[in-house]
Amino acid sequence: MKEKIRHIFFDLDHTIWDFDKNAEETLHELYHTYALKELGLHSADIFIETYTRNNHALWAEYHLGNIDKQYLRKNRFRKTFIELGLSHEVVPASFEDDYVRICPTKTNLFPQAHETLSYLQKKYSLHLISNGFKESTELKIAVTGLGQYFKNVIISEVVGANKPDKAIFEYALHRAEAAKVESLMIGDSLEADIRGAMNFGIEAIYFNPENKEKPSDVILQITYLEELMYVL
Repeated sequence: MKEKIRHIFFDLDHTIWDFDKNAEETLHELYHTYALKELGLHSADIFIETYTRNNHALWAEYHLGNIDKQYLRKNRFRKTFIELGLSHEVVPASFEDDYVRICPTKTNLFPQAHETLSYLQKKYSLHLISNGFKESTELKIAVTGLGQYFKNVIISEVVGANKPDKAIFEYALHRAEAAKVESLMIGDSLEADIRGAMNFGIEAIYFNPENKEKPSDVILQITYLEELMYVL
């Protein structure tokens, strides 16, 4: 593979930027700020687990274009609070705004992210394709210093198409002046990143840090980012 690859396209959330770890830190802070225990949510861990499940489900719908940004942001915490027994009247109205303000400032990356990107940057042109929202994606890149590695940052909200839509991959390759045969996608989402890229006609490596069972249609996977330094 590495003989023909010239351009590598990375996903950001759950691939380089440790979304769940950063969200967990933020939610622990907000759990105390909003005194959620006094509202009846006696376990921060259960609150975070419930939110994470709801958020992942809503993002899956967003990837597929079934819901929009406003619906996702309006419902992920509302759904969580109500599921855990809070009435509409006591759901904290500004919780989502505070979460969106704080979470992108967190800097937890997956292990060896900087080292891996620095290594690959010397051999390939690196680009980022994110289904995240413009303001939060740009802030994450700024506070973590990731911008130094990428020639292009493609954000779905700006393009008007989400992975796995072929339109965003087409846009990304045009921006990078790259051909399909010399391009590679790396990401954690089987539907958005891996199958999206493969259906478009470019190779993909599945980032699978939780070591989930690999589907038969996925050819290549890694568990740690630093593995890329040995296979590319």
